[in-house]
Amino acid sequence: MSRIGTMSNATWEVFVRMRRGMSHQHVGSVRGIDSDTALAHARDLFTRRDDPASLWVVPSDAIRAASPAEKPMVFSNAQDRPFRYPDDYVPLHEGDGHA
Repeated sequence: MSRIGTMSNATWEVFVRMRRGMSHQHVGSVRGIDSDTALAHARDLFTRRDDPASLWVVPSDAIRAASPAEKPMVFSNAQDRPFRYPDDYVPLHEGDGHA
């Protein structure tokens, strides 16, 4: 039996994707003893009015988020990628032959 299947009344985060091509959005949390129970609770709570393309439940303790204190460490590599910043781009103007 998996670790997830042995959790007693664990908290599960719920993500819904309303249509194909869209991103999943976090819509809330449910409690359940296993993933099937959590999925049933999520369906009852978060899909009453709509018919989503997909519904995910993820154990809360499986989610790792960066805290504000970790921002320099987590996002520091963005400074090493100059293509992310428009410093070296030349603006296009009408009449200069670039249109």
